[in-house]
Amino acid sequence: MPRLCEWLEQIPWIVTITNSAVLISLVWLVHYIGFFLLVGTTAFVDLRILGAAARNQKLAPLAGQLFPFAWTGLGMVIVSGFIMFAGQATTFYPTAVFRIKMGIVLLAFIFGVVVQRKSAVWGRAPSVPAAAKWLAFASLALWIGAILAGLEVPAFIPV
Repeated sequence: MPRLCEWLEQIPWIVTITNSAVLISLVWLVHYIGFFLLVGTTAFVDLRILGAAARNQKLAPLAGQLFPFAWTGLGMVIVSGFIMFAGQATTFYPTAVFRIKMGIVLLAFIFGVVVQRKSAVWGRAPSVPAAAKWLAFASLALWIGAILAGLEVPAFIPV
């Protein structure tokens, strides 16, 4: 894996982006906007399932309207996150907090996909099942954990 990390850091377009304050700032901006779209829309659906938001709206149509924004945000996060990682791969990869963040993001993504796929079924039920509420709560907690872990990654990277 160290060789792959070294190779990533040497890709010419990655070097160009990483060495440009303007370009890397744009990549970070895209990453944050993508996370706002992904986590914001997912959190809103999770909160609807939990009965804490948009109670007057049916679950399935609400989820149907919001999840395309979540997928757009996910695409933005993946592309920008790859660029950010590739520019400092040998620094990020060995750190435990980075790996923990990636694990939390993967779990949050899995829970988010389950919530998305099941929201139509849950929306037809007379009331939202308890299992759905637990999944929505776990999804919400995992995305909050991913954000908090992401904030900690720079603190554990040697300068």
